[in-house]
Amino acid sequence: MDILQHEKQIHEYIKTIEHLKKQNQSNPLFTNEINKLEQKLESLKLEVYSKLTPWQRVSIARHVSRPHTVDYIKSICTSFHELCGDRMFSDDQAIIGGIAKIGEMKCVIIGQEKGFDTESRIHHNFGMMNPEGFRKAMRLMKLAEKFQLPVISLLDTAGANPQLEAEERGQGWAIAHNLREMSSLKTPIIVVIIGEGFSGGALGIGVGDVIGMLEHACYSVISPEGCASILWKDASKKSDAAAALMLNAENMLELQIIDAIIKEPLGGAHHNPQVACERVKQFILEQWQIFKMIPTEILLEQRYLKFRRLGKFVSNPIDPVPNKS
Repeated sequence: MDILQHEKQIHEYIKTIEHLKKQNQSNPLFTNEINKLEQKLESLKLEVYSKLTPWQRVSIARHVSRPHTVDYIKSICTSFHELCGDRMFSDDQAIIGGIAKIGEMKCVIIGQEKGFDTESRIHHNFGMMNPEGFRKAMRLMKLAEKFQLPVISLLDTAGANPQLEAEERGQGWAIAHNLREMSSLKTPIIVVIIGEGFSGGALGIGVGDVIGMLEHACYSVISPEGCASILWKDASKKSDAAAALMLNAENMLELQIIDAIIKEPLGGAHHNPQVACERVKQFILEQWQIFKMIPTEILLEQRYLKFRRLGKFVSNPIDPVPNKS
């Protein structure tokens, strides 16, 4: 497992404990010492993980061992039949989707996939969707609407593909089209931010009736590196940008941009992917029990009002101009 910067001291404790256990398996004299170290390790974990900076949490959201869309599909779906292509250009591997069953709930599930190693990351274009990816997602959502199935959308991307060929094929139009169509899709949409949720790449499949966010996931209009490059002309100020963007789950909940925070295992989902997957599954099924009781007309009105409320702010009234007469 890749060791994050803030986890190095924790890793050293773990190595020391493992070494002592291996060297002194039959020596009871070391049992008390090992127990003390294990207690110190737990205290250290609580201290380190309670003081994480926004940038450290971005690094957790990007951890190579963090569960991806394919992991969630394998873990939470009892059956899954993948559907490919946008019927216009090609099959975008940055997004995976199809018909699935989660517990007793039949649904259409879609999600961005980054890949795990160099070869798979190139194959999936690091989860950065092209216009055909957004069209593929919408084709599956329309299928869900036709058969009255809920849509489950998993967000995990640094943004939409920014390269020239994507713009030439109508990247901006594809994202805008999805925003419009999702706002009026006549079936429940449950969105879960499982890792990175940056820029239009995330928002293009992120309009939902409820938005859940994993504890250490990120959600913002731009990545910290992109923000630092624009504001300070210096990508190395990414940690400052991460703090300024207020991209963590608590910030999003306070601003009413998301509806719920899904608790992760201590230190992040990469420490116990199975637990993280189970909690996401529980969140999805709980929301489905609510939405299946709501008439479509009310569902659409609630969705409209939900997104109309985003971005509100309060400013001090302008002082009236004094009468000079």
